[in-house]
Amino acid sequence: MNQLPTLQSFIAGQWIGATAANPLTSAVNGKPVYHTHAETIDFEQSLDFARCAGQQSLLAMDFQSRAACLRALGKYLIEHKEALYAISAHSGATRADSWVDIEGGAGTLFAYASLGRRELPSGNLIPEGDVIPLGPTGAFAGGHILVPRRGVAVHINAFNFPVWGMLEKFAPNFLAGMPCIVKPGSSTSYVTEAAVRLMQQSGLLPEGSLQLVIGRTGDLLDRLGGQDIVTFTGSAATAAKLRVTPNLVANSVMFNAEADSLNCAILAPDVMPDDAEFDLFVKEVVREMTTKAGQKCTAIRRVLVPADKVDAVTEKLISRLAKTRVGDPAIEGVRMGALASHDQQRDVRHQVEALMTSCERVYGGAADFAPLGEGASDGAFFEPTLLLCRDPDAEGGAHDIEAFGPVSTLMPYRDIDHAIELAARGKGSLVSSVITRSPELAARIVPALASWHGRVHILDAEAATESTGHGSPLPMLKHGGPGRAGGGEELGGIRAVKHYLQRAAVQGSPTMLTAVTGEYVRGGQTYETEVHPFRRHFEELKIGESLLTHRRTVTEADIVNFGCLSGDHFYMHFDELAARDSQFEQRIAHGYFVLSAAAGLFVSPGVGPVLANYGLDNLRFVNPVGIGDTIQARLTCKRKIDQGKESPKGDPQGVVAWDVQVTNQQGGLVASYDILTLVKKLGVGN
Repeated sequence: MNQLPTLQSFIAGQWIGATAANPLTSAVNGKPVYHTHAETIDFEQSLDFARCAGQQSLLAMDFQSRAACLRALGKYLIEHKEALYAISAHSGATRADSWVDIEGGAGTLFAYASLGRRELPSGNLIPEGDVIPLGPTGAFAGGHILVPRRGVAVHINAFNFPVWGMLEKFAPNFLAGMPCIVKPGSSTSYVTEAAVRLMQQSGLLPEGSLQLVIGRTGDLLDRLGGQDIVTFTGSAATAAKLRVTPNLVANSVMFNAEADSLNCAILAPDVMPDDAEFDLFVKEVVREMTTKAGQKCTAIRRVLVPADKVDAVTEKLISRLAKTRVGDPAIEGVRMGALASHDQQRDVRHQVEALMTSCERVYGGAADFAPLGEGASDGAFFEPTLLLCRDPDAEGGAHDIEAFGPVSTLMPYRDIDHAIELAARGKGSLVSSVITRSPELAARIVPALASWHGRVHILDAEAATESTGHGSPLPMLKHGGPGRAGGGEELGGIRAVKHYLQRAAVQGSPTMLTAVTGEYVRGGQTYETEVHPFRRHFEELKIGESLLTHRRTVTEADIVNFGCLSGDHFYMHFDELAARDSQFEQRIAHGYFVLSAAAGLFVSPGVGPVLANYGLDNLRFVNPVGIGDTIQARLTCKRKIDQGKESPKGDPQGVVAWDVQVTNQQGGLVASYDILTLVKKLGVGN
């Protein structure tokens, strides 16, 4: 008889665990497939390793290099995904379910790699927002910076997404330069362990950046300090207990919770049974009931329907649910697998019994329900179950009880105000959906729902061609919700990275702020040399390197010629009488002529390291330029970002942002902006 493998924890750079402890069974047939390990983890050693080796290795990199590492990790996981699919099958997940978890997790790594490359600077400090003058002359100024916290992120995850649940938190904390310790839900921890093994075997993980805990967290939370962060995904009840852990409270340890919630979908009253949106609504409800066997924190638990359409919706839902084949995901045609464990099966059954005190069953609970597959009768299967609550205004019931499985409750509403009121009875949810054909109704409903929901999904026939669905959190958008949903926030693009950074206000002279932020602050020291800045390669440029151009006097001919060339004959440029009656009291030059003239003043026209200008940021026309005014430009190297990219011809290049100030003969600012350029790096042949 073959001995079952024992899962191991990855602690302080070592895999530990040789003695078998608790068995973990297959959700498909109930047979044991793995054991957790019995060894106790030394969390003092684990935290010391993360705070020393982990922080050192991560901060030896910068945002850009960590982004590149995330991309390589995602690619490695995709290359080895079939090993994860094979293991994930034990959890009862179908191939489609595992795709969301495995390839969706890798996709999150790719998304954060791309966000980091595009939006974050080189280095380990992010200047945030504009620098604000704090004195009359500008010699004293202040702003905000974001820097990596000098602590450890502890991620306590749920069982339902053993790969994505880890990676959607790991990606932003890694990009922020913070090591993490991951504790997956035990029932599916074998999938997480397999993913961590792959990541470690890739050779890409910096030392100490990721540790894995199989089993209990012991005294881990009691050893955390004020620089550390705890994130939790799971039940609202467990989140409430962990949040008030005495040590977390005493040390003000940041705690972020994403808890189960009673998400809803609203069929708006304008949608008729013959409309495409009616069928979209039914498909969305059934999909959320059956994907991952309903084990999603974002699944639709409450189905809000106009009272006069309850029968039509019920009929179509039953028809669609009856076609759903439930059983071993290895069998062709099976659309819904098992719950993750027998414990989960018992919990869902108990919660459905509690719901039955205020609801009636309209589908499910058949005595002859038999999942497909050999040994499936011993698995953790649960039949899709649709309930109807005829009195949705009553206390409790589906507004308070969540069966974390393939269970949803229909609720009739009288009008839109009643639907909004019922949606809010969930006391805070991760997501709500509105299915409507009417932009006017959407404009009325969505703001009301937004105060109680972390995300609002609007579905109509137009969006359906590309919609990722009610239950799919996306890396670019916030995931989290108020109240019962935990009050936390994950994902949301770069917002998630900033959760793992410390914000600080910094005050000083512009020169000092430039030195600290690595980004030129106006009024700070500049460097002028005999070499035009556009003649320097990326590595040669210094922040603050500057050029003050010669001058140019704007003539009437300039304005007329630019108007003829551009086709812009706006009256302020051509109508003497109208312009005289305006606030400027004279004809003025086109703003875009001022930009063009400034470019003519500061460019170096010959072939050189500057490869392309690809945009302007923060453009403002501050004061008008009249006929006879004389303009001058100052070009200053503001920011350098090494994204590790090459031109189409293979030339390595970096991004340089230049601060441009255009002034008039009195020294007054007339235009202000940043110009973005691709600048060639030094290399062979230069």
